[in-house]
Amino acid sequence: MVRQPVGVVGLGLMGEVLARRLLDAGFEVVGFDIEPAKNARLGTLGGRAASIAELARACNPIMLAVFNTDQVEEVVERELLPALGTGSGRIVMCTSTCDPDRIAALAERVAPKGIRFLETPVSGTSEQVRRGEGVGLIGGDLQTAMEVASVLDTLFPTRFHIGKAGDGGRAKLAVNLILGLNRLALAEGLVFATRLGLDPEAFLKVARVSAAGSQVMDTKGLKMIRRDFAAEGRARQHLKDVQLMFEQARKVGQRLPALEVHADVLEACVRQGEGDSDNSVIVEEIRRRKAAT
Repeated sequence: MVRQPVGVVGLGLMGEVLARRLLDAGFEVVGFDIEPAKNARLGTLGGRAASIAELARACNPIMLAVFNTDQVEEVVERELLPALGTGSGRIVMCTSTCDPDRIAALAERVAPKGIRFLETPVSGTSEQVRRGEGVGLIGGDLQTAMEVASVLDTLFPTRFHIGKAGDGGRAKLAVNLILGLNRLALAEGLVFATRLGLDPEAFLKVARVSAAGSQVMDTKGLKMIRRDFAAEGRARQHLKDVQLMFEQARKVGQRLPALEVHADVLEACVRQGEGDSDNSVIVEEIRRRKAAT
């Protein structure tokens, strides 16, 4: 059987990495982004740019790597459905971190119209995903996921089927909550150690093998110390995720006090014009904050 191309809508940090992994594995990739430069870049990588309507008709599955829930709903209901009509049977895989309740409702709305919707968010930076170290969090019908196993194997060699549509996003928000607080703790600890007179790179080596050690130290430690804020995951994007966490917490009646501090730091970074920098840029806000005298 001839394998159809894989579509990728959204060719930002994560979308380009997903496209690269698919191309390297021998898949044909058709992509779309609202920025012409990103479409052109896909061509240099060996993929082909097309309109969303053209992509929809040519590809199965279709992956979404857009910014937020609004964009996912718009692409699926205003772009893909009109292009495909009813009964296409297309599988749409959403890698974006979204409002899980809205995603569950979207999956339910489009199912009678022939779109089979899978949540496929990934835990990991774009660099980790590029290396095959991202962890896929799958929400939706297990049989549908099995139909795209070759794509999932290529993108997420490690993955978990969490449950129904919406559950992948719920797991991603909980994971990202812990991950973000780990970054904040690392930033505060590195600045603290430096101000105590310790060499930060030497201290990081100790911290990595100590009881406090975490994967975040490997991915973000040197970036914080060397002020290398080339984006592998943007600060404003994590702030968007934090706002989703607060919304979900309100629904279940939980306060997130540590997350409130992290949100305050992220918001300060965005006000400083650092929103498009790597999320490790929170260390700059920790550096800016001085004790009251």
